[in-house]
Amino acid sequence: MVSEQSTQESAGLVTLPSRWSYADTLQRLLAALAEHGIKVFTTIDQQAEAQVVGLAMPPTALILFGNPKAGTPVMLANAAAGIDLPLKLLVTETEPGRVEVIMNTAAYVLRRHALPDALLANLAPAERLIAAVLAG
Repeated sequence: MVSEQSTQESAGLVTLPSRWSYADTLQRLLAALAEHGIKVFTTIDQQAEAQVVGLAMPPTALILFGNPKAGTPVMLANAAAGIDLPLKLLVTETEPGRVEVIMNTAAYVLRRHALPDALLANLAPAERLIAAVLAG
């Protein structure tokens, strides 16, 4: 689904570079999800949680998001798919000035749960949206 030129895929994960700062990337992603009626269930500031226990890590957040209208049919086809839903985005600054967004590919979620190809239409739009946001 996502252009191979701007991604690196490994074990069902796609890594997309961001041209914006960590804070701007996070804001742009959250705004795009909201604009498209995609619910953000929660955002976990993993850097802040690490600091609470006295550990340091680069800026990192996990966004859990989805659309029950799209995800419910996936889980009805195979309840185990619920382990991968809601969908997740990991936004991280891997080194100063280098921000990446990591997520499962829609195709991987389908393969992992032996779901019919027709359900790709339920998950792929979110993947394309994220790629478009980061391509700017």
